Amino acid sequence: MAKEKGRKLIAQNKKARHDYQILDTYEAGLVLSGTEVKSLRQGRASLVDGFVQLDGHEAWLHNVHVPEYSQGTWTNHSARRKRKLLLHRVEIDKLEAKSQETGHTIVPLALYFKDGRAKVEIALARGKKEYDKRQTLREKQDRREAERTISAIRRKQRA
Repeated sequence: MAKEKGRKLIAQNKKARHDYQILDTYEAGLVLSGTEVKSLRQGRASLVDGFVQLDGHEAWLHNVHVPEYSQGTWTNHSARRKRKLLLHRVEIDKLEAKSQETGHTIVPLALYFKDGRAKVEIALARGKKEYDKRQTLREKQDRREAERTISAIRRKQRA
């Protein structure tokens, strides 16, 4: 069987980018069972309620929903079990130090296969206030309107 190349996205947490200000991102491997890998290869997962917790110099991914594999038997996994993350010691120490600060948390942003191996992109993040979220949406809308007017002017110049 040929080895996969590149990055194949499985799930993305768009709400995390809306609710949190992303300070730093890390790529981590996942410790999975066989039926979890098969379920992920079918493209089925949800990161919506997921978070990372650091226990005893180990990183654990909680509340990520990987549904049971449809052809699985008694060896099937539970859908919301906690999964160990594979990170370097230095990265874990950095995350542990920074996540102790008030208002900081670690959230998963994306779940994907990279060269055939399951990876999760996690981020050190700070929660946004309601007015920050509105400001971000306003800036995004202003940027879109500016791009529309520029493209309309360019279309008129061509005609």
